[in-house]
Amino acid sequence: MPAGSPTLLAIHAHPDDESSKGAATVAAAAARGIRCVLITATGGEAGDILNPAMHRDEVRDNLAEYRAKELAEAAAIIGYSEVIELGYRDSGMPDTPDNANPEALANATFDEVLGRVVAEVRRVRPAVMLGYDSHERYPHPDHLYVHRLGLAAFDAAADAERFPDAGEPWAVDRLLAPVFTVRRVRALHDAAVADDLVSPFADWIDTADAAYDHGKHLIAVPVAHTMAIAREALRAHRTQVDPDGFWFSLPLDLAVAAYPYEDFEVLVARVPLPDGADDLFG
Repeated sequence: MPAGSPTLLAIHAHPDDESSKGAATVAAAAARGIRCVLITATGGEAGDILNPAMHRDEVRDNLAEYRAKELAEAAAIIGYSEVIELGYRDSGMPDTPDNANPEALANATFDEVLGRVVAEVRRVRPAVMLGYDSHERYPHPDHLYVHRLGLAAFDAAADAERFPDAGEPWAVDRLLAPVFTVRRVRALHDAAVADDLVSPFADWIDTADAAYDHGKHLIAVPVAHTMAIAREALRAHRTQVDPDGFWFSLPLDLAVAAYPYEDFEVLVARVPLPDGADDLFG
């Protein structure tokens, strides 16, 4: 890593989220020498096995171990230099029995989790953090928790009066969230239709609210050169990703041509990005 290179710290809810949300951008950052560190909040124990080839009792009974190995493999593919697993249990989808598990992230004392994350922020000293947006379209308890956690850690890590035993205060430049914008969905859908393919977004496009993209500070990061890496990382999550399913239904070359970007929402910034920025670091 070049001397003086900045650091990126990403906070994700489950193994596989690091590969489906902003992975091509992180891979591009790592390739240019930026130190990339990943915090994964849960073990993904409540995840469904979505790959038919992995539908085995042995996998189901040891899902957390499988997902930990998948996480390590995917993180290495993307280029993360360090993976921090907080070790909370997957809270499960809304209104499921997993919600009540006392070890679930959603039931953890918020300040306890926040203190652990603040300690990592102060140790790692990132210029940029990645968290989650408000997730109104996907209200998974762990994703909602990580949204709140990212915002709170951004503030608390810089405040000397908060968690004084967690290291010297550190002010992160900006916190962003990888987002799946309507403009991206529409571009990929239109490309599939134009190529006489069945669009994986056909159901979405009828209900997509174009206003979702409005009123937000969005930036589009060019990632044509690393989109293949993101797909490779996703494939490492063999229990969670069907190699013939949604994520791979569009040929890579078509997806790259249709929308060679990953979109991010700037949630909060101490150091604003310049107008027209297409880089998380300005």
